[in-house]
Amino acid sequence: AANWAVKTRAYAGVAEMLDGLDRRSVRMAVLSNKPHVFTVQCVDEFLRGWRFDVVLGSGGGFPNKPDPAAALHIAKVLKLDPGQCAYVGDTGTDMQTATAAGMFAAGALWGYRTREELVEAGAKVLLGSPSELLAL
Repeated sequence: AANWAVKTRAYAGVAEMLDGLDRRSVRMAVLSNKPHVFTVQCVDEFLRGWRFDVVLGSGGGFPNKPDPAAALHIAKVLKLDPGQCAYVGDTGTDMQTATAAGMFAAGALWGYRTREELVEAGAKVLLGSPSELLAL
């Protein structure tokens, strides 16, 4: 708890991606298996320049990913059919969650998992950089 923000920052290009999504009026959410309080704290600290309609972490009343319940809840809050949602993540668990929820699974290669893991877990597209999301 004392060192949660040490050496922590958004990946290169994420700010520009979020700006681009914001300009397009894309509604955004954060879903994490990290504890809910910590997830909110991280979003407030590192992503405070952007609006997220929903921020959910572990312990927020839903099972952890890859169970799709929290992702489906987010779609409901956003008043979107899950098929209208792109789920961007950098782990196999994220791709499994997206697939189970019926969302478009977009694998972020700028994260810390491999291309192979993302594809095997169901990624429909692989994004080499955050800016590639804007082309979707």
